[in-house]
Amino acid sequence: MGTCGTVIHRDIKSSNVLLDDEMNGRLGDFGLARLHDHGVDAHTTRIAGTFGYIAPELARLGKATKAADVFAFGVFMREVTCGRRPVEVNACGEPQVLADHVINAWQDGSIMDSRDPRLEDCVAQEVEMVLKLGLLCSHPSPKVRPGTRLVMRYLENVATLPDFPLNFFNADPANDEVYDQFVASVAAATISLSGGR
Repeated sequence: MGTCGTVIHRDIKSSNVLLDDEMNGRLGDFGLARLHDHGVDAHTTRIAGTFGYIAPELARLGKATKAADVFAFGVFMREVTCGRRPVEVNACGEPQVLADHVINAWQDGSIMDSRDPRLEDCVAQEVEMVLKLGLLCSHPSPKVRPGTRLVMRYLENVATLPDFPLNFFNADPANDEVYDQFVASVAAATISLSGGR
């Protein structure tokens, strides 16, 4: 009676990550989680999750997927690394999106300026990698986002995060061969992961 399902959390966010006594992160609050069979569409009648962490395809189509959880994890990585909420309101009442802030800093050649100042003593290369990985994980196109195993390999420094151009987050994925090349490189890395079992 074994199950071949996948747990989709649907509410990954900083307040659902708990630290144990050795400072290891543990994901909590599985109240919105669902077990989905492989190959079965996970449509829902209502949007579940937290504003700022919800993947575009989940908001548009109501389709909960592993890629939607990867999106939320990318938002979480940026939030922790920058010390800011995913969406904040400025003094003029305008929303400030953290992803836009990090992308703009990166395009200006100053991505490290977007990090939390309390991370001043951290290894700059690691902080930069986490910021870029957070952007990649929360890319608007789910086909571009890496799988969770590959994300872990990047974080464990077992795999190298591929280079992607600065305009990668602004281009149209339907009409841009940069996307196709990048998706192919991520797919190749994922295939090599699954082939090594």
